[in-house]
Amino acid sequence: MAKILIAGGGVGGLAAALATARHGHRVTVLERRDSFTELGAGIQLGPNAFHALDRLGVGDAVRERAVFIDALRFMDGTTDREVRSMPLTGAYRTRFRNPYAVVHRTCLYEPLLAACRATEGIELRTDSPVVRYEQDAGSVTAVLAGGERLTADALIGADGIRSTVRGQLLGDGDPRVSGHTIYRSVIPMAKVPEDLRWNTVTLWAGPKWHFVHYPVGGGEFLNLAATRDDGATEAVAGVPADRDRVLAEFPDLGSTARRLLELGENWKAWVLCDRDPADRWTDGRVALLGDAAHPMLQYAAQGACQALEDAVVLGALLDGPAADVVQRLEKYHAVRNERTARTQLVAREMGRQLYHPAGEAARERNAMLAAMTVDDLYDTVQWLHGERDFGAGADR
Repeated sequence: MAKILIAGGGVGGLAAALATARHGHRVTVLERRDSFTELGAGIQLGPNAFHALDRLGVGDAVRERAVFIDALRFMDGTTDREVRSMPLTGAYRTRFRNPYAVVHRTCLYEPLLAACRATEGIELRTDSPVVRYEQDAGSVTAVLAGGERLTADALIGADGIRSTVRGQLLGDGDPRVSGHTIYRSVIPMAKVPEDLRWNTVTLWAGPKWHFVHYPVGGGEFLNLAATRDDGATEAVAGVPADRDRVLAEFPDLGSTARRLLELGENWKAWVLCDRDPADRWTDGRVALLGDAAHPMLQYAAQGACQALEDAVVLGALLDGPAADVVQRLEKYHAVRNERTARTQLVAREMGRQLYHPAGEAARERNAMLAAMTVDDLYDTVQWLHGERDFGAGADR
């Protein structure tokens, strides 16, 4: 049995706690904030996420709060015309052996938190920011902001895109600013006209912008997310955005999409950031996980899914004596790095080639998508949605 420290109490950190505790390890989760909470709005969960959640023991609890989506719809945002739709019922669920769902982030986070609180061997600590680590051949020590020192067999940095643990491990500076600003709003479904209440994830693509919406909260709310390729150079997170400003950023929207955008209220803005894939996530008894390891743009809807996969693989590979921790962490990186790097780069490319083209490039994209059969679409997402092992060493 090993003692594991996890820096960060977000989705990835809690999932890692569950995955390692189920193999008999003692785990302490160190959250920098004064409570275990999750910020944000809607999130998409592919079948691969549910495979991971089931292995963590919380799949059913998340399913109870999820909205199971009928289709992913790709629309030409300037003409209101559907370009292509990928059905997510029937054959999709048979092929990928789990549904595609959308949830509010809290509907994913709270089952993970409840499971951690109910699991013997997991300690949850707030007001415990990790500012650096020290290690020797036999242990690693996390140093907290107040000077407290906690020693264990391994430290997992799950402390997000601006990870302090990553800063020491890799020293690669600030995240890359994408130049894209996303505006988010969540509104009661009761305020949405009945003819616009679609059980789909719908994306409207336009020149240097796109707009996504889908139901969350058991269908009681509509999540709106509108993204503008505006060349933003400064990272901001969750700042209020004036409604008129948001509407003015998307002047080319077709009439149906504009009706939906105009429903938004209490908008907040983020400038999206990611990082280039890293060729190293480990330093002796220290390893990175989730956004600390492989932060990605939202365009592949896989950020949380990949963090859950990380946790499952990490837990499986740490199922052994504490003396082998260094080698097992290196194996964890070797197993996960290629898949997460590919996902990071695909997410970036989707924003450039799929969502934001204009003119002839947009017409070529539409023609390409319209020509694809349903099986073609399923084949395209097979490597993401269809993965069940998440790499060698992950238990079924």
